[in-house]
Amino acid sequence: MALTPMIGEGELRVTREAPPETHEVRSWLDGAVVFDHRRWSCAHAELTWRAPRHLIVLTHAGRTAHTRISCAGEIVHDGRDRPGALSVIPAGVERSGSYSDVDLVYSALWLDPGRFDPGDDALPILVNGGEPVIAALLTSLQQEIADDAGPDGGYVEHLVAVLLHRIRRLDGVRAGTRTSAAAPLGTATLRRVHDHMEQHLDGEIRLGELAAIAGMEVDSFARRYRAATGMAPYAAVIERRVRRAEQLLGDDALELGVIAARLGFSSQSHFTTTFKRERGMTPSAYRRTLLA
Repeated sequence: MALTPMIGEGELRVTREAPPETHEVRSWLDGAVVFDHRRWSCAHAELTWRAPRHLIVLTHAGRTAHTRISCAGEIVHDGRDRPGALSVIPAGVERSGSYSDVDLVYSALWLDPGRFDPGDDALPILVNGGEPVIAALLTSLQQEIADDAGPDGGYVEHLVAVLLHRIRRLDGVRAGTRTSAAAPLGTATLRRVHDHMEQHLDGEIRLGELAAIAGMEVDSFARRYRAATGMAPYAAVIERRVRRAEQLLGDDALELGVIAARLGFSSQSHFTTTFKRERGMTPSAYRRTLLA
């Protein structure tokens, strides 16, 4: 059945369910992150489910006539699904729901809490809420996968860290305790981090590795790196890869696939998509301009 959640266990009853027209599944970081994009249509569904992973769901398009959701025995939504609706169900929380006249296109992200949770910093429960930055990040991930850009593990690890940081700020109590700005990384620490980036542009550069070099937790490192440089760590990695690509494109004997492999891109199409996004033209167009 198209609705059946990928992870966890529970009970599902569906009436007049249509075959799935869209179903895309990807995973990264040894399965610690699983992405599930699909279209779901049915007349009625009832669900009770509990999963050992955090679940983040974004509705891209479609609607329901009525949706009623309970989490941990408490009603948290009674209305309709709509495009842009965002839900966060922490690991171990039981979710129950009923859905009527369903036609939805959505993306779900399943996260292993053992990989991403710092201590007891629990996630808040959110059902059919809204947060534009989180929605934009999930939409961007879905589009990259649809374009076969093949985001690598380093990109996904950083994206998840940003998502979890934004989600935790949705919790009013916890957000209220974070009133001071992050202190920027020191010059020596930045130098070590940047040296590591430059030396490993040909492979995955994971956020956890960079944080370990700086000697701090991933969330703290990401905020302090941005405070020091004005950009996210993975954005800095991409910028270095694109700048190196600009140099390599000056050698017309190097094929684009070879350059992509040398710079840690998962495929030539991933390299092309990233370069065009960063420089406004494809690598081939840039090479023609450069050689002319």
